[in-house]
Order: sequence, then C-alpha cells, then structure tokens
Amino acid sequence: MKLIVGLGNPGGQYKDSRHNIGYMVVDKLAREIGRQGLVWERDEKRNAETARVGDVILVKPLTFMNNSGIAVKKLVDYYKISPRDVWVIHDDIDLPIGKLKIREGGGTAGHNGIESIMKFLGTDGFMRFRLGIGRGREDVKKGTDQNLRHRAVINFVLSRFTLSEAGSLRKLIKYGVAAVRMALTDGVDKAMNRFN
Repeated sequence: MKLIVGLGNPGGQYKDSRHNIGYMVVDKLAREIGRQGLVWERDEKRNAETARVGDVILVKPLTFMNNSGIAVKKLVDYYKISPRDVWVIHDDIDLPIGKLKIREGGGTAGHNGIESIMKFLGTDGFMRFRLGIGRGREDVKKGTDQNLRHRAVINFVLSRFTLSEAGSLRKLIKYGVAAVRMALTDGVDKAMNRFN
C-alpha cells in the first residue's frame, strides 16, 4: 500500500498558489488513475481528504502546510503503513520552475510541511517528489534582516503562478503525475533515472 500525499493549504484563497502544487498533482493523478466518478472524501478524524484506488491512497492534508505531519501520522497509523511507503509531493523553491527531483530521505531544506512530517513520523525515511517553483526575484538585499527575507519567501510561495509561467506549471503538473505513475508501475529507481 502507498500513501501519496500532495502538500498544500486548504481553502479557496490558496487554491492556485505555488505552495499548493502538491494538491494540484494529486488532483490530476486522481483523475488519471481513478475510476470514473472517483471522489475525494473528507476524513475528519484524520484531518485529510482522501481518494483510494486499489492499494493507493491519495491524500490532501487539511491541517495547513506547517502541520501536515499531523494528518500524515494519523493516516500512517490508521492504515498501518511504513514511512517508506509514504510519498510526499511538494513545492521546492530551490529548484527552477518546471524542474522535478525524486529522492528518499534527507533534510527539510526549510520546507515546513516536510519538517512537520519528519517530526510526526520520527524519520526522514519517506520518498519526496520535489517540484520546482523557482525563487522569483528577491526584493531584499543580501545582509538584510533574516525576518524580512523569511517574509519574502512566505509571500512568494503563497503567490499564484503568473500568466508567463502557465506553460511551465502545466508541464510541472504533467511531469509530477508521470513520475508518480512510473514509480508505481516500474519502481522508484526507474522514475528517478527518468525524471531526476
């Protein structure tokens, strides 16, 4: 069984934000691998929306990004899934827009959703599908107060993709879905060789 978690924030104001690229990928994945009429079900006990196709459970945590680990841990415990079978799809500002990287384990790279999942699972031993959203133009100078730099990053990840980025966004979602599908059918190593 695989738990495929798309990270994002619930609510209409975040729907098309860069931080919600994980939601966008699992939504498209659900449409592609799901039977006709597959619907997301709200699981109040586990703070998530889920859609199940065979032994694959697609997840959108409803705990907001910084507390994603709460929902993931509850689902891991409920379905008795090993952390190694948890695949997390998330935005990554350290990758150029449109770039995809797959890896197991490692640090958080400052991503609060990944940090929360590591904290609640007690391990970094889960798969990450990192989707590049770029950094945008930084409006703060080097040596500027760290809090100001941090706020600039938050504003950027919560911003929407621009019209000029629409093609890169479509490609990124398409690649994200293709990478997860290949990992499911042919194994993660083959997906890494193809997409990394």
